[in-house]
Amino acid sequence: MKTKIFRANERGHANYDWLKANYSFSFANYRNSERDNFGALRVLNDDFIKGGTGFAEHPHHNMEIISIPLQGGLKHKDSMSNKWIPLLTGEVQVMSAGTGVLHSERNYDVQEELNLFQIWIIPEKSGINPAYGQKSFDPEERKNKLQVLVKSYKDAEADDLSIHQDARISRIDLSGANTFEYQLKSTNHGVYLMLISGKVKLNDAMLESRDAMGIWKSDSFTVTAEDHSEILFIEVPMFF
Repeated sequence: MKTKIFRANERGHANYDWLKANYSFSFANYRNSERDNFGALRVLNDDFIKGGTGFAEHPHHNMEIISIPLQGGLKHKDSMSNKWIPLLTGEVQVMSAGTGVLHSERNYDVQEELNLFQIWIIPEKSGINPAYGQKSFDPEERKNKLQVLVKSYKDAEADDLSIHQDARISRIDLSGANTFEYQLKSTNHGVYLMLISGKVKLNDAMLESRDAMGIWKSDSFTVTAEDHSEILFIEVPMFF
């Protein structure tokens, strides 16, 4: 097993007044040649957006984009005819940019701050048709058990959120002293574990809120919660 720890205070940061961003990987004006990506995972931004503000219309292409609100909500519109769709805490959005899409996002509330993860995953092939999906997830269904949020389009069923990469995004809320063994889909995959909140132990390492760890060259690993902990797993191919 290979591992690498990414501490929360070592992330890139930007403060645009309306947006406070934390970059796990090189993005915008933050450049770190040792943190350009983790396999097919290209971006994991931890964004805090002021009420009534947001991202103006901008383009994307050939990227799988996943948005996970953690507190508050956003509204989304795009060139696929979606007009200011609300995306609230408890929901997940996927957008396959493919051949090209324009979209804009704004904080749904005019006063309260929005916090969300924005995740970009490099697709297995370019030039696919743009697509959009959104789904609500019950937090009760991830208490001490894995809740899969996003699957590969090859594995997904009709009601699932899917992307064009052999990847899987999932969450678990572990009670203190509980353990969970994560099984990887493939030994050619790696997992980027982001600790949303709490405190966990993995091997001999202790992770605290917003710390992350990359794990690869393994078929499984075990996480132990020291306190109540919310964990996000992003499993991606390491060779693609």
